[in-house]
Amino acid sequence: MGNYRIGIDVGGTHTDAVVLDQHFNVISETKEPTTEDVSSGIYNAVKTIIASSDVPKEDIRYAMLGTTHCTNAIVERKRLNNVAVIRIGAPATLGIKPLVGVPDDLRDILGQHVHIVHGGHEFDGRQIADLDTEKLYEIAHELKGNVDSVAITSVFSPVSPEHEQVAQRILQEVLGDEVALSLSSEIGSVGLLERENATILNAAVVNVARSTANGFINALKEEGVDAKVFFGQNDGTLMSVEYTVKYPILTIACGPTNSIRGASYLTNQSDALVVDVGGTTTDIGVLVSSFPRQSSLAVEIGGVRTNFRMPDITSIGIGGGTIVRQSEDGTVTLGPDSVGYRLQEEAYVFGGNTLTTTDVIVAKGLASVGDPNLVADLDPDLINQAYQTLVQQVEEAIDRMKTSADPIPVILVGGGSILLPDQLEGASVVHRPNHFGVANAIGSAIAQVSGQIERVFTLDELGREETLELAKKMAKDEAIQAGASPEDLEIVDFEDVPLAYLPGNATKIRAKAAGTLAE
Repeated sequence: MGNYRIGIDVGGTHTDAVVLDQHFNVISETKEPTTEDVSSGIYNAVKTIIASSDVPKEDIRYAMLGTTHCTNAIVERKRLNNVAVIRIGAPATLGIKPLVGVPDDLRDILGQHVHIVHGGHEFDGRQIADLDTEKLYEIAHELKGNVDSVAITSVFSPVSPEHEQVAQRILQEVLGDEVALSLSSEIGSVGLLERENATILNAAVVNVARSTANGFINALKEEGVDAKVFFGQNDGTLMSVEYTVKYPILTIACGPTNSIRGASYLTNQSDALVVDVGGTTTDIGVLVSSFPRQSSLAVEIGGVRTNFRMPDITSIGIGGGTIVRQSEDGTVTLGPDSVGYRLQEEAYVFGGNTLTTTDVIVAKGLASVGDPNLVADLDPDLINQAYQTLVQQVEEAIDRMKTSADPIPVILVGGGSILLPDQLEGASVVHRPNHFGVANAIGSAIAQVSGQIERVFTLDELGREETLELAKKMAKDEAIQAGASPEDLEIVDFEDVPLAYLPGNATKIRAKAAGTLAE
């Protein structure tokens, strides 16, 4: 009885897929064009790798998907849920309404049902006002049949989630289990407006996550594969389907993260810069102890400020399909637009008539793609200038991501990384591992399962040692809920920040546990 797994990563240009054996060796790999409806691209990739791997279907036990569906839905404003927004925080927060600062077109979609009710807590856990349960019942009856998702945010709920939980019970009682409820205390950290925004976005992409999950499960079924399905989340670990449909916002930015994890695995490096060159963009992230470095800033998604955990990634508009232009005075510019998944129709080397970065490196004799004769008579000056600009832009981005002046190992992955040379300014060594083109799919297949908590604790209640232990235990429980095996769970990230301005010796603790998949 084998124990194989499939890893899939859906990018803007390609859908990559791999089959790995139980020792994480690559058995087969493929790159299929990403399709308009995405699902058929996934289906094609699944079909191809299973056919070429010669692995008995019943031996494929796990399937992991890294997807950009939820990100794209927010950015394109498409396929979003009918959302109600409930803030528990009157009279304290009436000065700033929900969805302030959200772009108008998105506010028109998400701001149809907005309510603020009495309640919420102070930063030290005391009530600001009693929770107005009557009003919540009234709102629930009004929403029945009009919405399919509700975002509930209470003031300082990371300190005391009590009012959100009562609201959840009331809404569930009236609306039933069909309506998805998102609680801010389970999604964002301290900071009311950003946490509320993250919760609203989470509520808005539940349907997209659900249909993506079903599409993936059905694609596997069509091929006769009965595997346990997991989704990649943006900290480089996995979550179960149930967890994904509850917290779809956590799938955002899992693409670059998968590449970072795959790069770490393929090179055995735990601390390095990872440069992932796709068809449209180059994403640069930092490996710290084999996981992506987290961003400490508020992150914008589709123009909305949020504060949930995200990897620290710099993206520049350079990829294998980036369009090269020369202006009249001879200067050469690259992108930021790309021919994307139409590379094989539009690039010179494939008989098209758009000059791309791929044509530049073929003309320089650095790669053999398409027909080199089609770029043989391009102006050498133009080619050299374009190539220098390309390398320089990547080197500048690498420099921005470094935390010291010392050279650091750089790992090149992604299909477009053939664009870059074997030596880069600021890099102590440049690794280009085997299977570099599908590092993202490998990253999704080898990922561990994690759980994370971030909340404010009062150290006076239990004492410092016991409180820290409690926080670690809570993170481990979250990981087990998400599908991790209790045997080898490790705390992979831990931080406690004393909040000097709060009474009771308050400390904000963030703990993350990760472990292998439960059998």
